[in-house]
Amino acid sequence: MNLDTYLRRIELDKGRIPSFDQYPFTLKVIQHLQSLELHPKVTYIIGENGMGKSTLMEAIAVALGFNPEGGTRNFTFSTAATHSRLHEYMKLVRGVSKPKDGFFFRAESYYNLATNIDEMDREWSFGPPIKDSYGGKSLHEQSHGESFFATFVHRFGGQGLYVLDGREAALSPFRQLAMLSRMHELVQQQSQFIIATHSPILMAYPDSIIYELTSDGIAVNVLEETDHFLIMKEFVNNKERMLTELFRP
Repeated sequence: MNLDTYLRRIELDKGRIPSFDQYPFTLKVIQHLQSLELHPKVTYIIGENGMGKSTLMEAIAVALGFNPEGGTRNFTFSTAATHSRLHEYMKLVRGVSKPKDGFFFRAESYYNLATNIDEMDREWSFGPPIKDSYGGKSLHEQSHGESFFATFVHRFGGQGLYVLDGREAALSPFRQLAMLSRMHELVQQQSQFIIATHSPILMAYPDSIIYELTSDGIAVNVLEETDHFLIMKEFVNNKERMLTELFRP
């Protein structure tokens, strides 16, 4: 593993966990988690709904010092304290270098982040409006997908550690391809990504590792063997047959 990686590994201190009978410690992924080696460029966390992807991503982000609802480390807003205590039992093994930039992108609370930016920009300040770092236009004045992409293109500046949860939710396939291209630019600028996604397109970054969360724990997988890729491939190649099966009485 590259020593210059910003975040090399996460470890769970199970000996300090008071009980595995309370959420989120009831999740199979947490019960099986010992340590997770992170790729120096891109690490994917995938799996079916309910496997604990967002819970794990949230814990990593909070342990790194990010606001549980998203943004940079400078964001302190809170609309609802719903995050778990998992981060309290997580150890982060960092590399030699420290990132100069960072962002926790959380799709489910992105609206709250955009609102907080607008509220801060309405207050008097010596500096330029915060929205200038996001393309110069209020995120609420753009479509959902446009505002997502604006953050990724304008706010992410390189030499950063970026934690993205559900990033593709509002992006068209074309924009997902554009996001892959932008990811590559940022990786070449010494950036590291941790991404939770369902998108086979976004999983396609070649220099990466894919961790799949299942009821049996965590396994390393390759794109072409994930259910996400196989189901999408089957649908594209055999649409009529699949529709017939789906609509069968």
